[in-house]
Amino acid sequence: MRALPLLLLGLAVASAPAFAQMKLQSKAAPASGPETRYFTSIDGLMDGNADVVLKETRQGKTVTAAVLDVCYPADKSSDRKDRFVANLTVSGQTLSGTAQSVADKQPVTVKLNRKQTGDGFEFRGQITIGQTVTEVASTDNSDLSEKEFQDNQATEDGITPQPKDFTDVSPESIGVRVKLDAAADFLKSLKGEAVEIGTSSLAVTCDAMRSGEQTINLTVDPERAGALLAKAKSAPGVTAAGWTSGVVEMDRTIRFAAADWREGDKINKDKLASAIAGVLAKTLAAKPGSATWNANTGKLKLVLKRPSTIYPALGLTQNYEVTALVSPDKPGSSDRLMLWVSSPTVSTSDDSAGAKLNLSDDSSSDEEGSETRDDNGAIDALLKEFKGQRWDADKSVWR
Repeated sequence: MRALPLLLLGLAVASAPAFAQMKLQSKAAPASGPETRYFTSIDGLMDGNADVVLKETRQGKTVTAAVLDVCYPADKSSDRKDRFVANLTVSGQTLSGTAQSVADKQPVTVKLNRKQTGDGFEFRGQITIGQTVTEVASTDNSDLSEKEFQDNQATEDGITPQPKDFTDVSPESIGVRVKLDAAADFLKSLKGEAVEIGTSSLAVTCDAMRSGEQTINLTVDPERAGALLAKAKSAPGVTAAGWTSGVVEMDRTIRFAAADWREGDKINKDKLASAIAGVLAKTLAAKPGSATWNANTGKLKLVLKRPSTIYPALGLTQNYEVTALVSPDKPGSSDRLMLWVSSPTVSTSDDSAGAKLNLSDDSSSDEEGSETRDDNGAIDALLKEFKGQRWDADKSVWR
């Protein structure tokens, strides 16, 4: 009877190494796969004007592959950019490779020495583009994970193809996203059109070069915006088109019934201009001077005048310049109109007969110059005249 416990004890002792081996095996960490890390800046590269992305593939702490993407000013006299993407050969701590720039087709040579210093990284070496050699001496660089990098790459051009109304986007402001190889033809197709093109949007940014798409900003009379968008959406290479943010600020905007301000399906702009000028003349204690509608943008420029008190003996004139924009309150047909009116810009002129004083606007002066002034409650006065509503930003409703 005592042999059985001894047998069990023997089995337990004999199997102990097996259990120990199984336990050790369960603790062994699985082999880790390759990891992608990014550097989104190399300090001082090209006088700090380069937009850099260095992508490294690592096995543990060892770099197994690297790609250097550099976007930089093509010349010092303009905003034009060029870019190269070089697949680098890894040899110990040395990263080297060649490429050709995208725009100017310049030969590129890269040779960098990479060194980890604590939690940071150091890069030293040379980048040669054409005949220009750039010395690289950058210390204390930090890297990003794949997720961190992708989160930082998210860009928003604000294009809204089908807004429910014009409370978040502006009725005169259009954005068109187009592929880079089709952008020139799209822009040429706008020749002769009653539309203004934002000059700053013509510059091909580093983000555009990397994404392969450029966003063109256009300003158009709100009454023609729908037709312009339809044309843009059908153009080759266009990937998105819609309204974006523009001049309209909701705290200076009213909404009112359209019926009394239309002739057929068109806005009666002369009647509107006369009514707006009449209200502003009262609030600013001035006389209407001129009213001009911009054929491209649909904006109304009003000038009102009154005697200047800056130096009464000279008989100078104080000029109030106000910009206004009227449109339906949403895309398509609507029985409501929106009116936005800017704050007045004030300047002083000599409008007297005969020889005149030549006056310059001195922005450093606290006296009258070309500056923005209070409008004496013009928006509330317009609200009353047009029997309108104002936007409640807290509740997101017209009231």
